[in-house]
Amino acid sequence: MNKPVLKEHIINREWCKGCGICVHFCPKEVLELDETDKVFAARAEKCICCRLCEFRCPDLAIEISVQDNQAKGSGDLT
Repeated sequence: MNKPVLKEHIINREWCKGCGICVHFCPKEVLELDETDKVFAARAEKCICCRLCEFRCPDLAIEISVQDNQAKGSGDLT
């Protein structure tokens, strides 16, 4: 199975309350809070798509979108 490749961080800034849980749990320090205490991807290129931010966000304000990088026909068992 291929490693997921980040497409984008989808962050609903209206839902984000700035609690910092996602920032704390990110193993690669990708996320930060801005001057209004809303999360943003400060270092998106470091994201390993572990989705800890997505799973830990109590307000469901973060979604990790990954690229569909599977080759056509791979996994066919016929």
